[in-house]
Amino acid sequence: MNDSPPVTPDVAATVDSIRAGVIDYLIAITELNAIQHLAAALLAFVLTLVVARLVVGLAARRLQHWAGDSEGLAPRLARRTHPATYFIFALYVGSRFLNLPDDPERLSPFAVLLIVVLLIQSIFWANVLIDQWVLNYRRRHLAEDAASVTMISALGFLFKLAVYVVALLLLLVNLGVNIGPLLATVGVAGIAIGLALQNVLSDLFASLSIVLDKPFVLGDFIIVGDQLGTVEEIGLKTTRLRALSGELLIFSNNDLLSSRIRNMKHLRERRIVFRFGVTYQTPPDKLAGIGAMIREIIEAQPDTRFDRAHFFKFGDSSLNCEVVYFILSPDYTLYMEIQQAINLELLRRFAAEGIDFAYPTRTLFVEHVGGGNGARGGQPIQTTEDIR
Repeated sequence: MNDSPPVTPDVAATVDSIRAGVIDYLIAITELNAIQHLAAALLAFVLTLVVARLVVGLAARRLQHWAGDSEGLAPRLARRTHPATYFIFALYVGSRFLNLPDDPERLSPFAVLLIVVLLIQSIFWANVLIDQWVLNYRRRHLAEDAASVTMISALGFLFKLAVYVVALLLLLVNLGVNIGPLLATVGVAGIAIGLALQNVLSDLFASLSIVLDKPFVLGDFIIVGDQLGTVEEIGLKTTRLRALSGELLIFSNNDLLSSRIRNMKHLRERRIVFRFGVTYQTPPDKLAGIGAMIREIIEAQPDTRFDRAHFFKFGDSSLNCEVVYFILSPDYTLYMEIQQAINLELLRRFAAEGIDFAYPTRTLFVEHVGGGNGARGGQPIQTTEDIR
């Protein structure tokens, strides 16, 4: 019992019409060509088929031998070339030796058939090229940047989708289909989808920008505004940072790229600026020698480069000094150790020189009033109050 669905009359009529048209076309070819033309076309068909298979196979083996990789690009392209491609190409070459019952201003059915087959075959070749690109990127970057490998894999899928769409449109054009209404419909649908997914698409393209431009990669310590942390994951929509205090910071990719990012991984040296104040009772000659003293202290530390030290400001309760130096390493722990050593040595030197660090104070002048007749007398007494 035959369970296959019945063929509708319209489909059956179309199939019969195509079959009859092909038969009539072949009969017309035999009527327009002598036996020698048919023999030449057959010989060209056979030779082209054999030579094409041999050339492609030999070239793939030679490239495989030179590259030393059985999974290289050339062998994969050869394996993904469908036998029908060789057959249709040889058929087209053979048709060039025949007189065809066609309009010279239009492509022959053999040429149209070859274009259709090549468009379909190009999809397979494009898939191989995209897969090879993703594979090579994975091999080079998987250990150091797994997130970008995931992103490139997603990008490869989008490229494949674009290849399918373009090949389908070209195929419809070569088959004589009017794609104008189709493109208009797709355009309207694309606009609607784009408006509905505007935020998602902006984050998606931002993630692609991060992967391709690489302002940071996994493991980088970055500062975004007043937030800072180590990059743990770069996703399609968000990027995750691990803060120093342990919590997870999640940023939208679009918002992240709209901010100023400070990537501390590429820090080569640190510029350190620190200030302190001494009391107003410090003699001018000792104040003038503070710069040389600090220079000597800093230059005694390893991995440092002194820049400047100046008495630069009269404060409310102190004579303020500013010091600038460089640490020739991005290591934050090293910076803290060097700064601590400088501070301790500065305390020792100031104690030896009798120089006092300033702190906020307030001086009061109190005048005593003496005498029974209400006349003022006595001397003013100065007192200093610590207002820390």
